[in-house]
Amino acid sequence: MTDAGFDNERPLIAHLLELRSRLLRGAIGLLLALACLLPFANKLYGLLAQPLLDKLPKGGQLIATQVASPFFAPMKLAFFAALMIAMPWLLYQAWAFVAPGLYKREKKLALPLLASALALFYAGCAFAYFLVLPMVFGFLTRVTPAGVAMMTDISAYLDFVLVLFLAFGLSFELPVALVILALLGWVTPAQLREGRGYAVVGIFVIAAVMTPPDVVSQLMLAIPMCLLYEAGIIAATMVAPRTPTDGNNAG
Repeated sequence: MTDAGFDNERPLIAHLLELRSRLLRGAIGLLLALACLLPFANKLYGLLAQPLLDKLPKGGQLIATQVASPFFAPMKLAFFAALMIAMPWLLYQAWAFVAPGLYKREKKLALPLLASALALFYAGCAFAYFLVLPMVFGFLTRVTPAGVAMMTDISAYLDFVLVLFLAFGLSFELPVALVILALLGWVTPAQLREGRGYAVVGIFVIAAVMTPPDVVSQLMLAIPMCLLYEAGIIAATMVAPRTPTDGNNAG
């Protein structure tokens, strides 16, 4: 192999070594967060179950229909919580890997977008826990037929809540998605305003697909998404590159 071949391979090897280092650091951070949370896994599950327990009739409780559920359900929740806690560290490792290849303007825009995306995801999960879950469980307990005891399996409850967290967390990323589309030039703020009606219809369809089959959770997702769509239009207007047409319109 010629010297030129070796020179071409060096950058690739350096990038692979850097990628391995970043992945290893991210995995270590995640494992450390998990190790810190594992002793409190049962307490974490108790906190997660509180919105349902508060709405159950007196004496109501969660049940375990599988032998290993009391062990695996809290462990699964601890891993999800560790992932949430370690997410800033994981995103930092990803940023540190790609940042050297970005232009100055791209770096200036990428950092606020990453921070906003992370904050909005956390806000979506908090919104689901503090507002949506109590309303959904209150609605479900009220419509439970007479003579039927509402006894939810702990694994099924965990899956239900995690799906809601992901649905609301991802849906709250809508403003960031709109800003990215505007920066790429795929849409303009004017097009976003003109397509508001179609967006609202699409939002309600998405809410119906991503949430459990009850009206409360669907509305609780659709209404914030409509507001976030408007926030996305404002943010896109602030960062989207101006075109000559925009300048003529402004004049």
